[in-house]
Amino acid sequence: MILVTGATGNVGRQLVNLLLQAGERVRATSRNPERAGLPDGVEVVKADLAREEDVRAALRGADRAFLLPAAGQVDGFLREAAGAGLGRVVLLSALAVTMAESGVLGSVHAAYEQAVLGSGVPWTFLRPGAFMANDLRWAPGVRNGVVRAPFADSATAPIDEYDIAAVAARALLDDGHEGQAYALTGPDSLTTADRVRILGEVLGRDLRLEELSPEQAREQMLAQTPAPVVDSVLRL
Repeated sequence: MILVTGATGNVGRQLVNLLLQAGERVRATSRNPERAGLPDGVEVVKADLAREEDVRAALRGADRAFLLPAAGQVDGFLREAAGAGLGRVVLLSALAVTMAESGVLGSVHAAYEQAVLGSGVPWTFLRPGAFMANDLRWAPGVRNGVVRAPFADSATAPIDEYDIAAVAARALLDDGHEGQAYALTGPDSLTTADRVRILGEVLGRDLRLEELSPEQAREQMLAQTPAPVVDSVLRL
């Protein structure tokens, strides 16, 4: 059986579907199972991953797990996983751990990776870069015809969450991935201006990019994101 944490998120939900299609038994954790909306065939268990007794129950009978890490949850999860003899953990990390100037984003995920390394549980690390779904924050601007964003000429290779889930599925299902750390990106390096242009072409709309200064972008992002994370993202 494979345990999937973060099963209602952008990556976890797709991973659950892929594992079911592969004929695997899947157990998913959720704080609100009745609202999880996961497909038939998934065993959905109520679990707060900050509570080790919940983790212990969720891991019972599982031999592999996908871990979406969060503060206050990783160490306890790994203790229980090691005690249960878990055969493999696939950790969703971040490409920022490989970047010298990544700030809190890189340091937090590096700490998660170190915790896994110290646990003794066989591991695989997935290190995606920018998520394609992050551009959904542009939706109001797209509706109005003007996307406001910083760094018009800055390029990234954003990856779709389905592709991250597909790699996670292979890491859970196939042999040969133990002890591997995979950097995950999309196929094309695209500037912010490129992405706005492509959106306009696909949607058949005339979209204009209004470039924000870093200071303006920081102020906008602080409305929804803690300052250390904002500063880390802008540094990347």
